[in-house]
Amino acid sequence: MDHDEELMRGRVYGQDHDDPRRGPQQGRDYAELTGGPLDGLLLDITGWSPDRIRAGASLETGLGRYGTTGRSLYQPRPDAPDRFDWAGDTSA
Repeated sequence: MDHDEELMRGRVYGQDHDDPRRGPQQGRDYAELTGGPLDGLLLDITGWSPDRIRAGASLETGLGRYGTTGRSLYQPRPDAPDRFDWAGDTSA
């Protein structure tokens, strides 16, 4: 299975786990989250500018170090901007 096929089978950050359309949708762009509490999820980056992608993402999650008030920080890989690596957790 190639990387594109793997992405199309994943679950997208922010979608309910019981949503029948929780997977990626055709025509959308995704980055794979690697490491940390959101490892393996896809982040919808459709319409993000290159500057926005370089800035990374601060994502709400109750799974990180700070529980329900926390966020997990993800940064794009310099050589693979379709993969965001975990950079730690923050409390706000």
